[in-house]
Amino acid sequence: MNPLLSAIGSKLEAISVPVQLEMPDGTKVGAADPRVRFVARDKGALAHLAAGEVGVLGQDYVEGRVDIQGNMHDVMRAAAEMLPGSPVDAARGGWLTELVRRVVSVWRHSVERDAKQIEFHYDLSDDFYALWLDPRRVYSCAYYRTPEMNLAQAQEAKLDHICRKLRLHEGERFLDVGAGWGGLLLWAAENYGVDATGITLSRNQHAYVNRLIEQKGLQGRVRMELLDYRKLDESRPFDKISSVGMFEHVGRAQLPEYFAKLRRLLRPGGLVMNHGITAGGVHNAELGNGMGEFIEKYIFPGGELTHISHVQEALALGGLEATDVENLRPHYARTLWAWSDTLEARLDEAAKLLSGEAGARSLRAYRLYLAGCAMAFEHGWIALHQIVAQHLATGRSDELDLPADLAYPWRRDYMYAPKA
Repeated sequence: MNPLLSAIGSKLEAISVPVQLEMPDGTKVGAADPRVRFVARDKGALAHLAAGEVGVLGQDYVEGRVDIQGNMHDVMRAAAEMLPGSPVDAARGGWLTELVRRVVSVWRHSVERDAKQIEFHYDLSDDFYALWLDPRRVYSCAYYRTPEMNLAQAQEAKLDHICRKLRLHEGERFLDVGAGWGGLLLWAAENYGVDATGITLSRNQHAYVNRLIEQKGLQGRVRMELLDYRKLDESRPFDKISSVGMFEHVGRAQLPEYFAKLRRLLRPGGLVMNHGITAGGVHNAELGNGMGEFIEKYIFPGGELTHISHVQEALALGGLEATDVENLRPHYARTLWAWSDTLEARLDEAAKLLSGEAGARSLRAYRLYLAGCAMAFEHGWIALHQIVAQHLATGRSDELDLPADLAYPWRRDYMYAPKA
């Protein structure tokens, strides 16, 4: 056996899940009764397998150079054990590295590029997303208030969790930045009586939510605008602002100005709730072993990971004070597995919606993306943080007395007490 095949055979034997590799010539290496099979159609994929470059191997799968067979839970367990080390290990880098990262971040997040990047992902196919999301099409981390909750229940719990953190009240002006298919926007309007404004860069989402607003008779009190956050009017401040699954698209170099923009849109004493994916490593800009490149190429072009410590620094530079920080990492792992399991159960329907070779590539990419991200959250390579923030401290001595013009009560009881 040649050295490459010997290395692959040793790697497969060390994996706790029975794995088999079938070579382009039909030769088989590994378990005789496998739960995961790699069928190589291109010898180049063999080197990626031997090196544990699972993200690059994922690209081989999307492009048809290798087939991956087996339950996605088993596939991801095998992938995690194939890695040569942690994908969040990264050197700090010198001043030149940081300068280059900043320049690239600024360049890739112009108004025009952001619009194209959002369109690439969110306008793939509304019907495709509807196959595996909950009925409200909430495309962000759910909140499993009890472990027995199903996905739809956990998503409604998440929407309410956000509304309660923001202490929404009837008649308040509420802004949802990156409102998606309108789940939070409509939940807040229907359950908390707010005057709600949402923005998105996705034309599909914009049209879909406006149809829902009309169907529900919420015109005049709820609106969805096709608008970049940088173009929001600052002349009429909002009482409360949410940003869910949005700041990952902003770019690390733009985060201080992003939070400064939210502060200018917020009335003094109001609250901002930022909900988004954060890096597990302090210094890495993306996951290693090819995983970051995979997501950039096939799923989220322009997405950038930022550690929670850097997020809080940017928040402070933007003139906001963090009042509450919560890590929902295991909640997102369970959410992603729910999405992945549903997609796997409906692959035939998905294949009809994403037709042609381009559609087939997208489907293969999403299969790996959903399951791979679930694995990444389980291992702590990435996390999900909710941060509640307000304008910088006022110097007032009555903050603990619940004055009417200050929204944050400085006690967590309000988030978890039963609803009245």
